[in-house]
Amino acid sequence: MNKIFLLLILTTLASSFSLDKTRVYIIGDSTAADKKANVFPETGWGTPFKQFFNADVEVINLAINGRSTKSFRKPNDSLGHTSWSQVLNDLRAGDYVLIQFGHNDEKVDRPTVGTSLHEYEQHLIQYVKEVRAKKANPILLTSIVRRQFEDDQLVDTHGQYPDRVRSVARTLGVPMIDMEKKTRKLLMEYGEESSKNLFLHVAPHHPNYPNGKIDDTHLNERGALVIAQLVVEGIKEQSLTLAQKMK
Repeated sequence: MNKIFLLLILTTLASSFSLDKTRVYIIGDSTAADKKANVFPETGWGTPFKQFFNADVEVINLAINGRSTKSFRKPNDSLGHTSWSQVLNDLRAGDYVLIQFGHNDEKVDRPTVGTSLHEYEQHLIQYVKEVRAKKANPILLTSIVRRQFEDDQLVDTHGQYPDRVRSVARTLGVPMIDMEKKTRKLLMEYGEESSKNLFLHVAPHHPNYPNGKIDDTHLNERGALVIAQLVVEGIKEQSLTLAQKMK
């Protein structure tokens, strides 16, 4: 009986400590998502992002490869992904939700994923309103750039999608981190050749990529860390209370 009583006390204490934590959710696509070992060194920025906070913060990275503002709402549950409705059920007042979609919304040739600019904007507005209804804090992020250069200049591959994020942020008064702008500046500073070191450029004979891999959308470990640092910089620039919980 004493052992059972002690176990109950320990369980209660563990739960209370968890409830004291500020939770930071990341919802988005593959550029932020945690990865499985069989695609290493591909790394989403949400993975190293966790290391910048003190013990009072729990980062929950729910970004999923291939998702858009539309398809994230209905993930394939057979893969074990957390649904948006589950996130809403779990959200507590004071939590934060970082919202970064766009890479897949742009794929309008894929009806289950792609969204028009209007749909994209409306979906973002809906996410913001739902988060706020739970008295949690939405933060919008524009998409990171793809590494596509022509004549030493970075090509714009996102079109008007980042502008819609900026518009929603202004209209609803939502904190926004302009990752498109930040990463564009970053890659231009690195230059066409050196910026390869941030992306998934793998030489042949790698265990996961026997034939090598050249991918200018997804990040490697170094790139994920650099991008995560830019997200942290953006949080500090917004003077959010969350910034006080960083190491």
